[in-house]
Amino acid sequence: MPGKTPVIITCAVTGAIHTPSMSPYLPITAGQIASEAIAAAEAGAAIVHLHARDPEDGRPSQDPRLFRQFLPQIKAASDVVINLTTGGAPTMGVEERLQPVLEFKPELASLNMGSMNFGLYEMLSRYSEFKHDWEQPYLAESDDRIFRNTFRDIAHILGACAANRTRFEIECYDIGHLYTAAHFLERGLLKTPLFIQSVFGLRGGIGGHPEDLAHMRRTADRLFGDAYHWSILGAGRNQIPLGTMGLAMGSHVRVGLEDSLWDGPGKLAASNADQVRRIRTVIEALGGRVATADEARTLLGLKGRDQVAF
Repeated sequence: MPGKTPVIITCAVTGAIHTPSMSPYLPITAGQIASEAIAAAEAGAAIVHLHARDPEDGRPSQDPRLFRQFLPQIKAASDVVINLTTGGAPTMGVEERLQPVLEFKPELASLNMGSMNFGLYEMLSRYSEFKHDWEQPYLAESDDRIFRNTFRDIAHILGACAANRTRFEIECYDIGHLYTAAHFLERGLLKTPLFIQSVFGLRGGIGGHPEDLAHMRRTADRLFGDAYHWSILGAGRNQIPLGTMGLAMGSHVRVGLEDSLWDGPGKLAASNADQVRRIRTVIEALGGRVATADEARTLLGLKGRDQVAF
C-alpha cells in the first residue's frame, strides 16, 4: 500500500438518498443515528458524516432540533470527528441546508462542488411497496430535479463558515468539480490541505469504471499536487471495489449506509459498523492501518473537538 500515512475511514451513517422502505437497518431516529455513529467509530471510522431524518417517517431533514438530539450523545461517547452535511437533500434550498453547520460549528462539513442532475429514479424498479407516501415521488421526480450548488452558493457556504473554522470534505462528483475546487482555492475561500472526496457511480456524476477513478486521481494530482488528501466514495455496489482500488493507489475511503445498503452481493448490511469492518480488513490486508480520530484531525488541519458548539 503506497505511503505510510494512516488511512482515514469516513462513515456516512444515514444520508438522504435511501428511503426507509429500502432497508430495515437504515438509521432513522436520533437514537439509531447516535448508536450507529458510535459503533462505526469503535469499528475504526475516524470520521462520521451525519444527516438527520424526521423520526416519524424517515424523511431527510435539516432541522437543527433533530441534530441536537444526537450530536451531544455521540460526542460524549466517542472522540470521533463529526462531519455535518451542507448537502441535506436535493429537494432543499441552500439556506435550509446550511442551518445545522451554522448552529453547531462542527470541525468538518461536506460541500458539493457543483450543481448536477441527481437521478434516484432507477431505484423504483427494485421496490414495489413503500412504507411512507413521500418515498415514491421523492425517487420518481428525481428525473426532473437539479441538485443546486452554484458558484454563488458555494462561496456563500464557505464565507458563512469561515469564522467558525469549519473545514470541508470537498465532494467531487465529476472532473469539473475538481476544477471548481481549484477555483475556490485560488480565490482564497478554500484552504489547504484540501480533503477531496471523489464520488463515483451516482446517476448524473462520473461513472464507476476504474478508468474514471484513475482520471480523477490524475486530475487532482495535477491541480493540487501534494496539497490535498484524496478519499474514495463508491456508490452502491461500487463501494468496496472502488474503495479497494483507491486504497491501492494511496487514498482514504468512505463507507456507510448513506452510500450503499449492501454488505456483499444480495446481502443487506446490518449496520454501518459492518461496512467499516469490511473496508478495515482491506486496508490491513494491503499493509496499511486505519487512522485514529486525532490522526485525522492532524492530517486535515481540524480545529479540535473542543471548538464545536454541541
